[in-house]
Amino acid sequence: MTQISPLDFIHALRWSDLTPRVQAQTRLNLLDLIGIAAGGTRTRLSSIIRAHAADTFGGTAPMLFDARSASPAGVALAAGMTIDSLDGHDGFNPAKGHIGCPLFAATLPMAHKHGLSGADFLATITMGYEFGARASVAQHGTCPDYHTSGSWGAVTAAAAGARIAQLDTETTRHALGIAEYHGPRSQMMRCIDYPTMLKDGSGWGAMTGVSAVSLATAGFTGAPAITVEQAPEYWENLGERWFILEQYYKPYPVCRWAQAPIEGVLALRRAHNLTPEMVERIEVSTFHESVRLATNRPRTTEEAQYSTSFPTAVALVRGTVTPADIADAALNDPEILRLSQSLAMTEDDEANRVFPARRKARVTLHLKSGQKLQSNWMEPKWDPLSPPTEAELRTKYHTLADPLLGQPRADAIENALENLAATELKPLTDLLFQPIKR
Repeated sequence: MTQISPLDFIHALRWSDLTPRVQAQTRLNLLDLIGIAAGGTRTRLSSIIRAHAADTFGGTAPMLFDARSASPAGVALAAGMTIDSLDGHDGFNPAKGHIGCPLFAATLPMAHKHGLSGADFLATITMGYEFGARASVAQHGTCPDYHTSGSWGAVTAAAAGARIAQLDTETTRHALGIAEYHGPRSQMMRCIDYPTMLKDGSGWGAMTGVSAVSLATAGFTGAPAITVEQAPEYWENLGERWFILEQYYKPYPVCRWAQAPIEGVLALRRAHNLTPEMVERIEVSTFHESVRLATNRPRTTEEAQYSTSFPTAVALVRGTVTPADIADAALNDPEILRLSQSLAMTEDDEANRVFPARRKARVTLHLKSGQKLQSNWMEPKWDPLSPPTEAELRTKYHTLADPLLGQPRADAIENALENLAATELKPLTDLLFQPIKR
């Protein structure tokens, strides 16, 4: 495609326009999000929000991995917060946030409502990643506060909904404007300093985007979306540069800012054949935002996910970090708590300078023997410059999904996604809208 305006791009993109690489990445991103959603259903956050959606947002739209129903806006809220409840989904470094979570959460119920084909659903997801990447950078570039992904995620969700509902250009403008105005411009660093179930605002953004499309369709006005219509410098290369190929992925279900320290302790653990009992204390030099992830004795999975010290200690003790390692009884493991509470963090000027494009950390382990071991400067795995292989993302999906869905259902979802461009959406949604039986 040649250079195109944001409003035209929303409606013009077709699945056949895309290269095989972009098509393949779209399917893999969806698979990753679905795996995280399955894992997220285990959380108390997800249980509460799904019950809230069913009780408060009356409607007949089926909910993701639940037997109950709600309105499309309620389904989007529940799906977005369920994915967000397990901090393992893809992200976009320049946004310091996540495009896929609010996008998929909003697109799923709207696509089901409008009977979208599989190819149109996939194209909407691809469009949403491209729109959301630019919307996120436009907001961060024009607004001084650091807001959650739900803020610009609401505008992205509205773009997806406007496409699905086939709104005309003027009605699309109003949908985007409503979503931008009412999107949850919640303070991200507040949730870093005081981790709770609020998380990244993605569910609220998805809900707002779906509501904005419904309101605009009924004649409610709200144009313009300032970040879309009055910030042209952020909307270049639509249809030419594909930001869906520049996302990062998470091997561990914790904040991305904690993942470079995790890699540091794992590298030292492997290189020196360490056991946790050999380590007296840990030091981490990194960027300011990672230092702000300061909870070292988490009481909830939310506090564990928004911590640097706790998952770093988990990695030293367990050799990895899994959802089970940051929840329930694992939060009280005495050896992990000892190491977590020993960890001291300091800011590094160079790490601050290159953030958010890069998230660097260096780990020093002080051993009980008196020896001191220091890692190289580390960065998180699976970033755009060193992405995961297809096999690694598929393994991650099955690690999360198989224990909850059963391998036959998890395999069927994977196969439905692979064939989705040639089918209706129903083969996939029939699998996604079944409850998880425990």
